[in-house]
Amino acid sequence: MPTQNLAAVILAAGKGTRMKSQQPKVLHQIAGQPLALFPVQWCQSLGCCKTIMVVGHQADRVKETFAPYPVDFVVQEQQLGTGHALMVTESALQSFSGTLLLLCGDVPLLREETLKQLIDAHRASAAAVTVLTTHMENPYGYGRIIRNSGQIEKIVEEKDATSDQKNITEINTGIYAFEAPLVYELLHRIGNDNAQGEYYLTDIISLAQSSGLKAAACVLEDPRECMGINDRVQLAEAGEILRQRINHQHMVNGVTLQNPAATYIDHAVIIEADTVIEANCHVRGASHIGAFCHVETGSVIDDCQIGSSTRIKAGSVVEQSQIGEQCAIGPMAHLRPGTVLHGHNKLGNFVETKKAVLGPRSQASHLTYIGDAELGSDINLGCGTITCNYDGVNKHKTVIEDGVFVGSDCQLIAPVTLGRNCLIGAGSTITKDVPEDSLALSRSEQKVIKGWRKRKK
Repeated sequence: MPTQNLAAVILAAGKGTRMKSQQPKVLHQIAGQPLALFPVQWCQSLGCCKTIMVVGHQADRVKETFAPYPVDFVVQEQQLGTGHALMVTESALQSFSGTLLLLCGDVPLLREETLKQLIDAHRASAAAVTVLTTHMENPYGYGRIIRNSGQIEKIVEEKDATSDQKNITEINTGIYAFEAPLVYELLHRIGNDNAQGEYYLTDIISLAQSSGLKAAACVLEDPRECMGINDRVQLAEAGEILRQRINHQHMVNGVTLQNPAATYIDHAVIIEADTVIEANCHVRGASHIGAFCHVETGSVIDDCQIGSSTRIKAGSVVEQSQIGEQCAIGPMAHLRPGTVLHGHNKLGNFVETKKAVLGPRSQASHLTYIGDAELGSDINLGCGTITCNYDGVNKHKTVIEDGVFVGSDCQLIAPVTLGRNCLIGAGSTITKDVPEDSLALSRSEQKVIKGWRKRKK
């Protein structure tokens, strides 16, 4: 539920030059979602009454990505530093009064509990501004925290720091809690007399102190949480850290991961207890895997709903499909988008489906293509069966009713309906509807010429 005295600003205007990419840095993904979606989700969980995203580089593209979320956008036309980025949000937050979080769209590893600690520390100290800090063995590139008698006095950027100040290991993470609208009064007093000619948000600490206001610091124990993403190397490093967290939580929740270091599970995935995931598997998107399932090595599951006690055998790819309970898929099966299995189904090796609905207990054990098809229950499709759904211009539907048996190596030329309980002889090409309880054959008569091979020698 939104909290009226808590709001947030997410900085997402930068180009990310070191990414060497044609897309904005904040849209690069780890664990299946854009970098800037992580702070958006934290704001939702914390109950922010308003979340403002500051956009700049390819603003329209960033807006389009986050349009489905409860986010308002403010465009920073010129990149004049972090102080300027926060300043451009003033009109969007003119009616807000309370605690204002400042988050970064390229810092995806913060934990929600860390932000709660920052908010609590800020409010408990009655500070005008509280900065989240941490200690780093190698603080190069970060603003240093300058303290006086234990209290934070100011923040000095790397390019402006003296030799002694560069030896300080406590750094500014770039994450803040402010009191609004007071913060905007201070922002208007920030100058740009520094090495980069920018409006440093860090100057707000010394400004608050000189104005008789309290500035405070909340120290983050794990510096990995504040890791910013500036290039592809850091993107991969952050992805590995996040994947370790995700996998750890699944195992704590009762999921067996055969080799966590070689298991790739996206952030939004749900897996129920007593499911086993073997090594080298990818579970992507908003997939939901039920209890007592088994996913064998090399499988890829992307945006799927999978019922309990289902087995996905080695090397199978399942995309945007709904799979009922107690199904067996693969090995080496490919379920393409729009596949629906109602339960107790078997799709064996080298079976491919697309926009196919299979009723309970219907199966295709091997080497079969089922596309644009609606199958009832208790159907068997023999090896090599093909629903011929495309005529070169349009797609057509195949309907197979309950209890049908289709022999091996059959072609079903859509649009076509196979009536309930009919039987299709092996090797048939079916071009017309088959009535229920019928036998359909379409073979040429077999001819045997005795001695033919001997005469050809």
